[in-house]
Amino acid sequence: MRAAEMASTSLNYELQWAFLSIVLTTRSFVSAANFDYGDALHKSFLFLEAQRSGKLPANQRVNWRGDSGLSDGSSAGVDLVGGYYDAGDNVKFGLPLAFTVTMLSWSVLEYGSQLQSQGQLQYSLDAIKWGTDYLIKAHPSPNFLYGEVGDGDSDHLCWQRPEDMTTSRTAYAITPQRPGSDLAGETAAAMAAASLAFRSSNPSYSDELLLHARQLFTFADTYRGKYDSSIPQAKKYYQSTSGYDDELLWAAVWLHEASREDGYLKYVADNADLLGGTGWGMDQFSWDNKYAGVQLKVTKLLLNGKAGDYTSPFQRYQEKAEYYLCAAIHKNHGLQMPKTPGGMYWIFYWNPMQYVTTAAFLLTVGHDYYSSSGQQLSHCSSPVDNAELLAAGNAQVDYILGNNNRRISYLVGFGENYPQRVHHRASSMVAFNKNSGFIGCKDGYANWYNAQTPNPNLLVGAVVGGPDQNDNFIDQRDAYLMTEPAIYNTAPLVGVLARLQAGGSTQYAELNQSAVSAVRSATQQSKIFHGGSHAPHLAFPPVRVVQKLQEEWSYGGQRYFKYVGSLENSSRHTVSSLTVVIHRLYGPLWGLTPQQTNGNSYTFPSHTKALAPGQKIDFTYIHHNEEAQIFVGRYTLV
Repeated sequence: MRAAEMASTSLNYELQWAFLSIVLTTRSFVSAANFDYGDALHKSFLFLEAQRSGKLPANQRVNWRGDSGLSDGSSAGVDLVGGYYDAGDNVKFGLPLAFTVTMLSWSVLEYGSQLQSQGQLQYSLDAIKWGTDYLIKAHPSPNFLYGEVGDGDSDHLCWQRPEDMTTSRTAYAITPQRPGSDLAGETAAAMAAASLAFRSSNPSYSDELLLHARQLFTFADTYRGKYDSSIPQAKKYYQSTSGYDDELLWAAVWLHEASREDGYLKYVADNADLLGGTGWGMDQFSWDNKYAGVQLKVTKLLLNGKAGDYTSPFQRYQEKAEYYLCAAIHKNHGLQMPKTPGGMYWIFYWNPMQYVTTAAFLLTVGHDYYSSSGQQLSHCSSPVDNAELLAAGNAQVDYILGNNNRRISYLVGFGENYPQRVHHRASSMVAFNKNSGFIGCKDGYANWYNAQTPNPNLLVGAVVGGPDQNDNFIDQRDAYLMTEPAIYNTAPLVGVLARLQAGGSTQYAELNQSAVSAVRSATQQSKIFHGGSHAPHLAFPPVRVVQKLQEEWSYGGQRYFKYVGSLENSSRHTVSSLTVVIHRLYGPLWGLTPQQTNGNSYTFPSHTKALAPGQKIDFTYIHHNEEAQIFVGRYTLV
């Protein structure tokens, strides 16, 4: 017997003896399966409405907000009314605003049918258009782009509702003499992605957006420079630490998809090394750093057989895309993506949740790209079931919604326990429709900012900055690293929530006809579904996972928990060839058989070959943590 097996056997005996000899208590925790992702999705769009600047529309649902910024741009002789406030202040920063539009558009392109089925597609398009209408105004000529309205320094000296603003509303721009390739590149990407989102519903608007995207890309590529050198007022708040190379590639990828012109694809291939697309393996994706997004979108082209003459450089992009995905599931050859003890990805102390929502998005679309092509990741340190990607993204979303050690939802208004003192000017002060009396610059600090009471206006749907690296969270307005929300926290989450609420039914769940025929031939007319994808008449995976805490005790100075669970076939079909993926399991498990190719994957016990309708199998595990994350992976319906 190997030493590891002896240690495991010894631990099993000790644990069995321990829980037989100690008085135990029971309790239950939040189950990931109980989250209403559709409700979280609905609330997310309410937050984006709360962030609107300008003349609010008649169908505005967040009625405690009023019109604001109605003279924006007037000092420069232009109309810059509209757009979004980025976070808890009253400034319009162009770079994160454009990234928000890009991510909302990407969500619509990947999960438009899911958004439609949940009644949220029109709200998605409205949210995009509120941003693009402003970006069109901000781009009055081919080589001129406004990148900021307002000044962060003067704004932060005041605590005022946007309806009362007395701070500077200066408009700052980039030009050929003061270039900003990162800002122009991201705005080009936003325009191109949005043009795709509106192609069927508003083709003339789509064409207008594509024209702006083309001009902005040429501007960005021809006159190169960092925008925060040309608009130094932005540097303290949104410094472009990654430079502009990533945005040039990002814009070109989106322009190829929007225009179908090979020249943009050739640009991505020819500049793969020069602009860092194949040189950087990333552990983050954000408004500042787009490399992981570029790499995954190029990988999609490769997986779908659309790389053409650029297969060789695109394979190098794929290798870097898989670096990110492998790091996220902790199967990378190099560094793994850091996590808090509770399992949240941890990249940076300021607004850490922004990296969590983007990771959840890339993991989700990554799963769908690979599953739809019938391929798997090939650059990880060990074999990967595609279901692991979806499970990892799902786990991050569940952490946000309350499956964490504090049992707090970091999405405001979701569940019963969420932040009450959000660092947000409009939310923290009396609503304008209740008291339209002017509140001065310093009055807000004296009467509202320092108050210990909850915000009078609930900022529903806001994803706040989140906890520190040890899962600690302080619900105070002055803890802005933790309690300030941002539009770019929310935008990537939209698509993921739509995808999760719809279960496995996505545009990627259906294999092409030839692949379906081959699969049916190989399985005697059984249907095989991967990564939780399933037949259209099934709203959820056919196997329901149930688990609960049965016992807990202390032994040898360590706290242990015993969980019991079951896998139940809730469909009308027999389920065979089942794979479940288990994350955050730190002890022995009984009742399921580990698969040799993957340490996180399990299947039926040896005495069970299939589950008939209504049949279930039981399992038990003991470890020193809260419940493990268990997801249905691959299965066959007979």
